[in-house]
Amino acid sequence: MIPRTPKLLILALAVVSMGLLFSVDALAQDRSSRWDPDWDPPRTAWGHPDLQGNWSNVTLTPFERPQGTGPVYTWAQVDSIAGREGARVDRGFEASDPNRAAPRVTGSVGGYNEVYFDRGDGVAMVDGEPRTSLITWPADGRIPALSAEGQKRKDDYDEFRSQFALYDHPELRPLAERCIIYYGSSTTGVLGSPMTPTRAYNNNLTIVQNADHVLIRSEMIHDVRIIRLGEPDELPKDMRVWFGDAWGHWEGNTLVVETTNQHPDQGISLRRPGGVSGSMIRHSEDLRVLERFTRVDDDTILYEFEIDDPRTYSEPWGGQIPWERFDQEILEYACHEGNYALSNILSGARYQERQGGVNQPDA
Repeated sequence: MIPRTPKLLILALAVVSMGLLFSVDALAQDRSSRWDPDWDPPRTAWGHPDLQGNWSNVTLTPFERPQGTGPVYTWAQVDSIAGREGARVDRGFEASDPNRAAPRVTGSVGGYNEVYFDRGDGVAMVDGEPRTSLITWPADGRIPALSAEGQKRKDDYDEFRSQFALYDHPELRPLAERCIIYYGSSTTGVLGSPMTPTRAYNNNLTIVQNADHVLIRSEMIHDVRIIRLGEPDELPKDMRVWFGDAWGHWEGNTLVVETTNQHPDQGISLRRPGGVSGSMIRHSEDLRVLERFTRVDDDTILYEFEIDDPRTYSEPWGGQIPWERFDQEILEYACHEGNYALSNILSGARYQERQGGVNQPDA
């Protein structure tokens, strides 16, 4: 996790230190400044636009747009969202009362103090617009209805999963918890595709390029996605791999990537209240994801995605996520396959069952 000072606080400190006074209108105008369409990105030694460095896609903007909401927040809403998040974080840092009563019996009690989390300090800004959702089309900013086949695939998965309780077998625990791969705890997985924020912490990505490949490493579980450049030589359709088979090419200043052959256990993770993983939309082998990576200024990459799977969805859909550059070092995420905590989790569940407790199903 890379701690970052909220951008509005940085701006306020700069204004005070310089002895300058700005009106509210001037501040709003600064925040809504648009990207320069004629800006030319730096180049690598071999002439490609240089995307290399450390980037973060952390944001308070939800993946899907709340129903009844327009596509863009007002500046008053932007400030309100940032203020509420700041207040929530401050409460999380408060010392606990040592004389407090025992907490009520409940499900998950959480795992970390607020100091470990980084959910962002502001909404996603795209070309001067504070966005209300990362999905930008269809027009309502929400995942479209499933096709009949897609709905059946989801229902079959839900029925299969309902046979088991949360802690029956090690295979039922999330892959991220088992330190194998970070998938399922965010909406689509950090490396996707599409690539979406974790909604918790470690929303950081490192890009490395050469003339033939683009490599993207996520901080979370230090997963790596390799994009080959050139004429696609796609894998056989029955060979489905984690993060898919990704091929890219340059269109002007934009890296365009088409990904197929995504692993069958990948999909769209649907969240229950409280952020707990619930059901999942599982894609067909016909899924194609088109992504665009465009460096729009020194400190921003605009990441765009389109999802096309007519066997799963009633229509294609997609969105936009800004990535913000930072220069701090990313330390190793020292999670390892075979996480020792897993045996304790399962043995605790067996003890609970022997005591007559109930191991709640994941429903």
